[in-house]
Amino acid sequence: MQRKGYSATAVIIHWLLAVSTFFLFISSWWMLSLALPSEELTFREFPFQLHKNLGITLVVLLALLLYVRLKHRPAPETSHTMRPWMHKLAVIDHVFIYLLLFAVCISGYLSSSFSGWDTTLWWLIDLPRWGWEDEELNMLFSDVHLWTSWALLAVVALHVSGALYHAFRNDGLVRRMVRL
Repeated sequence: MQRKGYSATAVIIHWLLAVSTFFLFISSWWMLSLALPSEELTFREFPFQLHKNLGITLVVLLALLLYVRLKHRPAPETSHTMRPWMHKLAVIDHVFIYLLLFAVCISGYLSSSFSGWDTTLWWLIDLPRWGWEDEELNMLFSDVHLWTSWALLAVVALHVSGALYHAFRNDGLVRRMVRL
């Protein structure tokens, strides 16, 4: 019997990516509202390190998801579930989500590399700084990080809208991603 939904690994990684991405959006607004660091105010380091750690972990999870999706493809949707243009839009949406997630994470890491602040992965491994302290490059990659984040938010909104459409139609498409 052919599997109808996605593999359990793909479903778990999908939801880890979704929850982590949501947390990163929320935490970024919180982080940026904190007072700038000084000798007395060093509390800003923890939220920034946590944000960077989740971003780096997202790249690893994204690579793992792409591997799992390519290795264990689910059964194709039935023709009554999606029209051809909907299927094309879903494929384009997924490609943009993957590309933008990667761009957001990489630009954030590069911005951090040129900021002069070190990154310690989950407080265990000191990661190499790919740049030197350079305010102009830090701002360039920070701007790329900001705009790709907004683009990602728009594409995720389209993705969620499509999922809600299929959930309300009760056509079985959403069940493929929520059932293990």
